[in-house]
Amino acid sequence: MKILANDGIDAGGKAALEAQGHVVETNFVPQDQLVNYITTNGVQGLLVRSATKVRKDIIDGCPELKFVGRGGVGIDNIDAAYAKEKGLLVFNTPASSSQSVAELAMSMMFAASRFIYAAGGSMPSNGDSQFGDLKKIYSKGAELSGKTLVIVGLGRIGKSLAAYALGCGMKVVATDKTDKVSSNIELNIANQSISIEIPHMPLNEALAIADFVSLHVPKQPNGDAVIGKAELALMKKSAVILNTSRGGVVNEDDLLEALNNHLIQCACLDVFENEPNPRKDLLEHPRVIATPHIGASTAEAQERIGLEIASIVAGIA
Repeated sequence: MKILANDGIDAGGKAALEAQGHVVETNFVPQDQLVNYITTNGVQGLLVRSATKVRKDIIDGCPELKFVGRGGVGIDNIDAAYAKEKGLLVFNTPASSSQSVAELAMSMMFAASRFIYAAGGSMPSNGDSQFGDLKKIYSKGAELSGKTLVIVGLGRIGKSLAAYALGCGMKVVATDKTDKVSSNIELNIANQSISIEIPHMPLNEALAIADFVSLHVPKQPNGDAVIGKAELALMKKSAVILNTSRGGVVNEDDLLEALNNHLIQCACLDVFENEPNPRKDLLEHPRVIATPHIGASTAEAQERIGLEIASIVAGIA
């Protein structure tokens, strides 16, 4: 088959697909030119990440497509239900990037608790002349050990983050749509496996005790945010919220209001409602740590994603 990896693919994944006899193209085709490119070039497989959207117009305009694959966890940029109605196979790679996203969330918690982001930005311009002043400003950090992390959505990424947090001595509480009372998390340390039970709580109860809240859930079917004004009001003023899942899971208007009114301490965001053009007032807020949707963007994760895609395609061809 001819396969278009429109948002790119790791070299190992590309080589694995080519070893199966497929032709893999990696030139980015703009959204408004996709239908014409796919139909005129005989493309039978389309691979995307976050940038390319596969909506009804592409599905209807490209009847020769056999599959659409998403290199990543969610498939909210693909009209999956409609594609399946049209006989199009849709798949993603949910297991490949869990560790990378969890590590980003952990790094954000460290950055927020020790002012690494703010201090690092101040040192180049003022460190030589205001060293003592900066030391006073940023010397009131906190340790992660002993703090409570609430994980909203205990899927693969949530479980991976829970293992990291437990390893740092944090207390971990989960909240999701299941009726579970608790879950077991496996910690692998020095070639030993340890099973640790963590409790589940309703969201509102969990938010009230959280020092950190990390979101690992998809967008809601009705478009509502999981965290909005009511939920933010339940949190401690010292709490930190992290979103490495999807833009829109946290209501950005309500988040800015909570930050401006000092209802929470800090927000760490890797995803935004209006990607790739997130709102500037959020990015410029002094108590927001922002990254440009890089949760799964490690060399190791991208290699695993590419190889997982090749394995799935091998079963299709």
